[in-house]
Amino acid sequence: MPIHFQDRPSLVVYVTCGDPDLGTTREIVLAALSAGAEVVELGVPFSDPVADGVVIQRASERALKNGTTLSGVLKLARDIRKEQTQAGLIVFSYLNPVLRLGLERFAAEAAEAGIDGALLTDLTVDEAGEYRRAMRARGLATVFLAAPTSTEERLRRIGEASSGFVYAVSRTGVTGKRQELATDARTLVARLRKYTKLPIAVGFGISTAEQFRAVGEFADAAVVGSAIVETVEKAGRAKAAGAVAEFVRTLKKGT
Repeated sequence: MPIHFQDRPSLVVYVTCGDPDLGTTREIVLAALSAGAEVVELGVPFSDPVADGVVIQRASERALKNGTTLSGVLKLARDIRKEQTQAGLIVFSYLNPVLRLGLERFAAEAAEAGIDGALLTDLTVDEAGEYRRAMRARGLATVFLAAPTSTEERLRRIGEASSGFVYAVSRTGVTGKRQELATDARTLVARLRKYTKLPIAVGFGISTAEQFRAVGEFADAAVVGSAIVETVEKAGRAKAAGAVAEFVRTLKKGT
């Protein structure tokens, strides 16, 4: 399914599914979409989230204690899709949970659930042939990460392997809020433009309306993750959806 970025910049929101529970995650996602987010990355909790900072690590630990699984996330996506027929829904996961389920089964169940595609953070384009074939057969997008340290050849291969959009990592290191947007992001997006006509979303470290607007000067979308997860953590179960909706409206204000 195509992923449509209508605004500039569009807002991609990451949530850790199952934190504090899957029912609340459903309300959080629907609230974020109603408030103006255009794409949601449904984060599958993992026991060793090496690319994530402490905020998402804590959320993953809580979600795993709640028994959240990839299958549960796919069921959640099916419920969300019934309410939101046009929004972009992406499974955001490490490779291991997908391998445990099976690539073919994952693609089939994701398509059935109404998912648009997936981003597997630790799967490189070099090793993604079977995954890409399974996803393509079901009409699902394959989103890959590009980093400031990626070579030109690597960026070319990422551009060729990606569908839906390309995720440009704004800086080296792990996820988490930052006071300033890394200058590497603008340079990386310019380099990527040579190899793909797909929309480019910039993520890692974006947490304020000012940073969100700044990304719109050179990229198609901004990904906000840790700041959303932290909002959920601070608000608690009863107030999480409302707090996320207000934060999303603050990010989108003035764009």
